[in-house]
Amino acid sequence: MHLKMGDSTDRLISDDDNDSDANMDQGASDDGDSSTSESSDSSDDEAPVKKDNDDEGSGNSDTDEVVNAILKGQTLHRNHPPSITLDDMITDICFHPNLDTIGVASITGDIFMYKYSNEETNLVSTVEMHLKACRDIEFSKDGKSLFSTGKDLCIAITDVETEKLTRLYEEAHEQPIYTMTIINEHVFVTGDDDGIVKLWDLRRNGSEPVFSIKEMEDYVSAMLTNKDAKYLVCASGDTLTTINIPERKLHVQSEEHDDELTCLGLFKMESKILATSNKGKMYVYNWGEFGLHSDEFPNVTKKAINCMIPITENVVIIGEESGIIRATSLFPHRHLGVVGQHNFSVETLDVSNDGTLIASSSHDNDIKFWNVQYFETLNVTEPKKGGKRKWLEHNLPSSQINNRSDFFKEL
Repeated sequence: MHLKMGDSTDRLISDDDNDSDANMDQGASDDGDSSTSESSDSSDDEAPVKKDNDDEGSGNSDTDEVVNAILKGQTLHRNHPPSITLDDMITDICFHPNLDTIGVASITGDIFMYKYSNEETNLVSTVEMHLKACRDIEFSKDGKSLFSTGKDLCIAITDVETEKLTRLYEEAHEQPIYTMTIINEHVFVTGDDDGIVKLWDLRRNGSEPVFSIKEMEDYVSAMLTNKDAKYLVCASGDTLTTINIPERKLHVQSEEHDDELTCLGLFKMESKILATSNKGKMYVYNWGEFGLHSDEFPNVTKKAINCMIPITENVVIIGEESGIIRATSLFPHRHLGVVGQHNFSVETLDVSNDGTLIASSSHDNDIKFWNVQYFETLNVTEPKKGGKRKWLEHNLPSSQINNRSDFFKEL
């Protein structure tokens, strides 16, 4: 299930100004820049191989063969797709639940569909759907429909195969819609900049929601529910607000935090909720006990956490304002290291249908892919030596940066 995590890009800039003024993180290293808008970038991608030219002389043929062999070896060992770079600001990304396809929403309102493999990423279609910034996109669980919301106050549902619009809710909210969550094949919910949550049922004719509720003063930053779909948990401002869906009323609001909640995720067989904040804190709630968090711990750098994605029942990957993507074990609590890096603030994260890849986007208008298959065998209970600085800088296998200690391993 895809969880929308901290779509803050659209709040940072206007539709007429796509420039980012995010600060560059001095400790992050990019894995390359792209010179095209629809294909790969990066030094983690293979360089083009020069073909030998006998007419230029045979003096360097042996050297060329060695260089070509090295480059070919690098190509064969690629374990993630090349990066994608857009001309416009990226506002959200979403993996297809069944296909090797990723949807990319932009601040212009367009949605781009890319096919990906370890060898290439190709733009296969562009859906011009919203008149203003498209803030959130979600595939239905069967992958047949694409839901999208925008600053134009509209909710659009598009057939993925034909790319034709199948349902349109115009002026669905009075304020721009910030986030959306699909509950089941018929029902989905949306939250806007004014703290209003609306529940929609596709079986109903017309364009009116099943119900609308306002219990939050700030914008709705994230929403989630579990399989029972009795409670809808919403992050907004400094509180966690829970709505009883069948009874269509407020269930409970949490204690106030001294920071702004940005993301939500489910862990431990849906028994735990993780809420993250703009001050780098992580709050753990027990499902059903929404009034008071049961545990709290800080991020390594105490930088704002803009987005996150559960990667296992126990491990979360977060995207920082600093441009770093980190992995953290929740039980036991242990920071595992750096998954990847961007030059600028990480704004969106999602995990592929088979769980082997995550994708991230930043203010560079780029999307990078990271192979995280190693988490299947990673021992998160093994203590890490070297103190805080050691695991603060520890690069995991997906990162394109080598740890300094790795240099001496084979000596």
